[in-house]
Amino acid sequence: MLRKDRPLALYMEGNLTRDFGKMGLGILRYSENPIACVIDSLHAGCRVEDLISIPGSCPVVASVEDAAALGADVFVLGIAPPGGLIPASWYPVIDRAVGLGMCVVNGLHDLLGPRYDELREGQWVWDVRLEPADVGVGSGRANALTNRRVLMIGTDMAVGKMTAGLEIWRAAKSRGVRAGFVATGQIGIVLTGQGVPLDAIRVDYASGAIEREVVARSEDDLVIVEGQGALCHPASTSTLPLLRGACPTHLVLCCRAGQKHLARLENVAIPPLVPYIRLYEDLAETCGTFVRPATAGIAVNTAHLGGHEARAAIAAIAEETGLPTTDPVRFGADALVDALGF
Repeated sequence: MLRKDRPLALYMEGNLTRDFGKMGLGILRYSENPIACVIDSLHAGCRVEDLISIPGSCPVVASVEDAAALGADVFVLGIAPPGGLIPASWYPVIDRAVGLGMCVVNGLHDLLGPRYDELREGQWVWDVRLEPADVGVGSGRANALTNRRVLMIGTDMAVGKMTAGLEIWRAAKSRGVRAGFVATGQIGIVLTGQGVPLDAIRVDYASGAIEREVVARSEDDLVIVEGQGALCHPASTSTLPLLRGACPTHLVLCCRAGQKHLARLENVAIPPLVPYIRLYEDLAETCGTFVRPATAGIAVNTAHLGGHEARAAIAAIAEETGLPTTDPVRFGADALVDALGF
C-alpha cells in the first residue's frame, strides 16, 4: 500500500526527542521513503539532526499545513502512547491531513478507516493493527524447519528488539545471506510492508499467525523474528506465542545498559541476565518437546551513554554472560551475525 516514492510527514507532536516517538524514530532511521518533514511544534524551525542522533536530514514543522506545503502526501502517526490509543486531541489534526488529501498510516489500536468513508481517488487509510484474515491455531510446524530462526528477546518493553533485529538482518544481507525479517509490531510492518500485528491478534491465534509468517520464509537461511515485550514484564503476554510460533533455533537478548528495573514499573527488578537467558531457553525447549535455542549474543542499547561509557557497559555484560555483546546501532551487528554462524 505504501509505495517507496511517497513523501512522508511524521506526526510527532511533543515527542520527537522522547521514547513515545518510537514509531517516527524507527521510520526516520530505516524507511526507504523520502521523509518530507516531522511535525512537532515544540521544535519547529529546527532540523531533525540538530535534535537526535539519527542519520539523515529533514525539517521540523509546526503544522500539517506546513507539511503539505513541503510535498508530504502520507501522514504517519509517529507516536506510540501508552495503551496504543489515539488521544482525542489528535483527531482534528488527522482530519485536516485527510482534508488536504493526504493518505494516513495509523499503527494504533483505534481504527481510522471507519471515520473516513469518503476519500479522494487514490487516497487511503492504512490501519496497521488489524488481525489478518484466515489465521489459525499454532501447530508447531516451524519446529521441523531446517533454517536458523532467531527470536529477539528483551529485559523490558522498548529496549530495541526491533532495531537490533533490523540491524542483524541488514548486516546478514550485506554478506549475501538469504535472510528474512518477520515484523510483529506496527513499526516493522510499516517498514517492510508485511508481518503480524501481534497485539491485535486474538490470543488463540497468536502463535498460529507467527507460525504462518515463519513457515512462509522457510526458504531463507536465516529468519529474524521481531520480539515483543519481555518475560519479566507483568503486562507482556507475547512471549509464548512468539516462542511457539517461531520455534527459534537462536535467541538474541536485548537490554538497556545500566537498567536495574522496568522503565515504567520501578517495583519490578530486571533479573540477572544469565539465569534470565536460561529461563527463556528452558521455556522454549519445554523439557525436550521443541528445539532448544542457543542464545547467540547480547544487543545492548547504549544510546543514553557516551562512547567510553558505552564500551565499558558492553564489556561488563560480555564478561557477565560470556556471550558476544555489542550495540548493533552504534558499533554494528557483525559480532552477532558471526555468532549466528554466517
